[in-house]
Amino acid sequence: MKSPFPGMDPYLEKHWGDVRSALVIYARDQLQAGLPRDLFARAEERVYVEKEGIRERGILPDVHVVETGRGGASGVIAEGDVAVAEPFVLRIDNEPITETFIEIREVGSGNRVVTVVEFLSPTNKLAGEGRRLYRKKQNELLSAKVSLVEIDLVRAGRSVFSIAPHEIPVHIRAPYHVVVRRGWDWTKAEIYPLSLRAALSAFRIPLRESDSDGVLNLQALIEQCYLNGRYDAIDYQEDCDPPLEGHDAEWADELLRTAGKRK
Repeated sequence: MKSPFPGMDPYLEKHWGDVRSALVIYARDQLQAGLPRDLFARAEERVYVEKEGIRERGILPDVHVVETGRGGASGVIAEGDVAVAEPFVLRIDNEPITETFIEIREVGSGNRVVTVVEFLSPTNKLAGEGRRLYRKKQNELLSAKVSLVEIDLVRAGRSVFSIAPHEIPVHIRAPYHVVVRRGWDWTKAEIYPLSLRAALSAFRIPLRESDSDGVLNLQALIEQCYLNGRYDAIDYQEDCDPPLEGHDAEWADELLRTAGKRK
């Protein structure tokens, strides 16, 4: 079953860890089929730990259950003639975060990276280690003259594109965007605005300067994620997170009622 939304389903953002992982694999496979024989696409990953107390929003779990020591309520046990205090143990969820992305590499050149495709996540867009590392990577790609494709399908957080938010002209600002920077000319940025109310656009993926562009069909990827992830089980009676506002909220409410997803 397809999503009731014509393009990006804002309810998928709540499940972004799963959706993003699927998007990377499906996009890799879609791109692979159209690459020249001396290029190949690979799903790569970066792993980091978010530090507590610096995130703007509780996207990741913080501190969990407090355990008492062996001494019970008093927190003290006897060790011979000495009273030894027992600690209260906090279980702190600092599990490593794994983010996947796509690299297109060239055969016969030491597997030189030609293009990187990133599906942005809330951890990239909110203050913390994820954003710091992503900014560092942007600078590294610029220095190495590697093309960068940034796909932002989440509304939470602040823009982390390789261009500043004010550089996007007002008339093409939208809930979602794709920004493409070609490695041989980072003085230009190709911007694809993506509406909430329409199907997602296919767009061009730069390869080498001498190659014809690849094409990524973003709408097909989202539909594949929705179907294979069985997201038709989403409860559309609730608001999405973050919630829609104003005319978008009214439009979504009417859309869901018409589709029989909301009473």
